[in-house]
Amino acid sequence: MTTAADTFAEFLATLAETLDLGSEERSRRLHLSRHHLDRVVSATGGESPERMRRRLLLERAAYELATTDRPVLDVALGAGFGSHEAFTRAFARAYGSAPSRWRQAPTGTRIPGASEVHFHPPGGLRLPTARKVSAMDLMTRMIEHHLWLTGEMLDRAARLSDEQLDAPIEVPIGTIDDDMTIRSVLGRIVGQLAQWNAAVDQRRYDWDQERGKSVTTLRRELAAEGPAFLSQVRTTVEEGRLDDTFLDVTCEPPRVFSYGGMVAHVLTFAAVRRLVVLGAYETLGITDLDAGDPAEWVAQPV
Repeated sequence: MTTAADTFAEFLATLAETLDLGSEERSRRLHLSRHHLDRVVSATGGESPERMRRRLLLERAAYELATTDRPVLDVALGAGFGSHEAFTRAFARAYGSAPSRWRQAPTGTRIPGASEVHFHPPGGLRLPTARKVSAMDLMTRMIEHHLWLTGEMLDRAARLSDEQLDAPIEVPIGTIDDDMTIRSVLGRIVGQLAQWNAAVDQRRYDWDQERGKSVTTLRRELAAEGPAFLSQVRTTVEEGRLDDTFLDVTCEPPRVFSYGGMVAHVLTFAAVRRLVVLGAYETLGITDLDAGDPAEWVAQPV
């Protein structure tokens, strides 16, 4: 039996593809009468299909005004308005100023709606999330992204010759690392995880063993150290102990760090080192990982 929630989900799945079409066509594709669809969507989502569609078209228009040079009239026609004046009135009601003025200092594109469904560039919809993501969730997702991307970089490294792995990388990034190569920077990325795992466990760490490792060895170490690091961060977050401190005996002399400071350190310096490797890959024609931006990856459902 098809429930109202099922019908609403089917409507949303179809809406992005039919945003520029009329209600009759959308109903036809869903094999429902317009009256029945209006009733179910209004009851489930809190706003009628046509009101939701109009709001989403305005959100898309705002996005186009902010990111393109299209004339306002073209944007208005693309949003389904028959005139510049009608578009200006609707836009001003939603955003507080006329399109041309708003374009000079754009704000957020979302218009409040009961359904919490919004336009998501370039042409999709952002649906309401099933749960709220906390700052702590974001932290662990960023670490998960770091571990995933490091694994992907090691996969690409396996395609390279020893000469390519050990070629000097000339990047002016201060004193973060010396004599950088793809192999050495990947070794430090993986070694950083091992080092902090050792620090939290109050173990000494052999810094000299990081260089010269094969890609196979680095893969094996990432498979062990990555999950261990993620696990101890998750536990620390869940127990609310990010402000707790520990003595890092891997330093000489030993230093005191907080768990939160450790995570911030790892994510910051790992991001720099990843960009160094990805830049070196680009010179070798390996571009499928782009800049390793975590934005879309972190936003994906778990």
